[in-house]
Amino acid sequence: MKKIALVCILAVASLLPSIAQVNYKTREEIPDKYKWNFEDIYKSWDAWEADLVAIQKDMDDMLTFKGKLGESADNLLAMMSLQESLMKKAYKAYQFVSFQSTVDTRNTELQGKLQKVQLMFAQFGVSMSWMAPEMIAIPEATMKQWIADNEGLKVYEFELTDMYRLQKHVLSEKMEELVSYFSQVSGTAGAVFTALSTADVEFPEVELSTGEKVKVTPGGYSNVVTNNKNQEDRRKAYEAFYDVYYKNKNTYAAIYNGIVQSDWANARAKKYPTCLDAALEGNNIPKEVYLNLINTVKKHTEPLQKYTKLRKKVLGLEKYYGFDGSLSLTDFNKKYPYEEAVEVVTQSVLPLGKDYQAKLQTATSSGWLDVYENPGKRSGAFSAGVYGVHPYMLLNYDETLDYVFTLAHELGHTMHTTLSNETQPFATHSYTIFVAEVASTFNERLLLDYMMENTKDPKERIALLNQAIQGIIGTFYAQTMFADYEYQVHALAEQGRPVNADILTNIWKGLADTYYGDVSEETMYSGYAWTRIPHFYNSPFYVYQYATCFASSAQIYKDVTEGKKKDRKAALERYITLLQSGGNDHPMEQLKKAGVDLTKEETIMAVINQLDVLVDQLAVELDKLEK
Repeated sequence: MKKIALVCILAVASLLPSIAQVNYKTREEIPDKYKWNFEDIYKSWDAWEADLVAIQKDMDDMLTFKGKLGESADNLLAMMSLQESLMKKAYKAYQFVSFQSTVDTRNTELQGKLQKVQLMFAQFGVSMSWMAPEMIAIPEATMKQWIADNEGLKVYEFELTDMYRLQKHVLSEKMEELVSYFSQVSGTAGAVFTALSTADVEFPEVELSTGEKVKVTPGGYSNVVTNNKNQEDRRKAYEAFYDVYYKNKNTYAAIYNGIVQSDWANARAKKYPTCLDAALEGNNIPKEVYLNLINTVKKHTEPLQKYTKLRKKVLGLEKYYGFDGSLSLTDFNKKYPYEEAVEVVTQSVLPLGKDYQAKLQTATSSGWLDVYENPGKRSGAFSAGVYGVHPYMLLNYDETLDYVFTLAHELGHTMHTTLSNETQPFATHSYTIFVAEVASTFNERLLLDYMMENTKDPKERIALLNQAIQGIIGTFYAQTMFADYEYQVHALAEQGRPVNADILTNIWKGLADTYYGDVSEETMYSGYAWTRIPHFYNSPFYVYQYATCFASSAQIYKDVTEGKKKDRKAALERYITLLQSGGNDHPMEQLKKAGVDLTKEETIMAVINQLDVLVDQLAVELDKLEK
């Protein structure tokens, strides 16, 4: 069954930090065309308050169905319809406040209103703990007959029939209520990590070879290792930055152990054999998909190592370290004004059809995007939907090539949501994270093709290829390594073995050796990156989906762009159908219909081969530039 809390986590966020170059002193200075239009959700706060009252009434009315769901199809339909009405309003009520708080994080009044909505949903979740056991008590044969006989229930068929697949993991009403109490504190360890890593952290200041003093915050550190050509300066920033985490390694280990033990406790409570099974079964993902991913990538790290060796050669480094991995290979610093970026991205998606392109143009011109940084606005980028309204997309556009790709990436999510909402009823409109990154990475590849076709600047071509390569490394290789790490650590907990800082560090070092071999040098901080990966602490067994999506995207791209015209056209139609399908089936089945089978090694190899080709292309372009 759907949970109201889901409306709080609908954003698909970029992994990359933002360092904005277009500066506004106040939000009021930013022209309206570059800001979100909140009135598309509610015209006033009075309308928002009225919906809160209506939501509370819906919640109270839903409680009246307790003990009655199994009596008749009419009762079940009435409850499902009421839940749908409630959730449609919940999307709007939550996001109306959340979006405004996102661009004005210092506004305590907005924070208070956001907490009010969150508390309402949390309390409702506890009070509705009876629903799952009561629903599952309806015999499956009876449920299928009700759906066959009642036209109104057909729209909920996938949700209603899928719950029987998970029947053995539904507890008694009393046990579900007990588990719901613990669910309210299960996020405590993640909150401690966030507080330790953000609110309570003190980053040091370092003096560079130029005499400049830099505070090595995440943004300051990123700026040094990306732009400073002096390796010793990069080393100094790296050591100062990671020393902050190294000094707290035992605390981070204790936090992470708490999260892993909580995952194992929840898995056992719900009668799952492992934490991975518990994480995958909700979306009906076969375990072999996860294992196929991590095992295939570990066997094929050659393109990654080839790229690292190429970087070492081009940068003229005697020894290559992890902190050398972000430095630009050329002095390419072209700026891309926002309107130019929008035009380039718009033109790049034409292979998806004129209708897709027109919808994208609507998205970029109708108050759907919040473009520039302003004081108090959160960093990064995301796209989040509001059913019945439209998606809202956050940017902190900084005119760099990286952000042109971020624009294409997030517009991929926005178009996915748009096509899904237009095509699917509310009951099946919401797609899973397992397919979410397909649309975003597909758009990035189209952008690469378009920009490569339309530039003869050798430095821009190098920058574009490097951008694509770094995208594959960050979204595919790194996330697969993270997934492997989570798998190994959780296995320790399941076996009753200790989890401490030394063990966590050794697992990380072992994986790093497998991925990078002897190409990259080790430092005293090399094994401690696990201390600062937010997904480990806030969303376990999540990151593998970035990699599987990238593999799916690469396979679909290959089908759409290679082979006979008739086959390419059919592949494109399958892809658009995928974007329109929302959550009307299990994600693995949706991808199979689009031509992707993630249980097969060749699907994973589509990305690995793509990286190999891109590295070879980069080597050719670099050689041309040198000559």
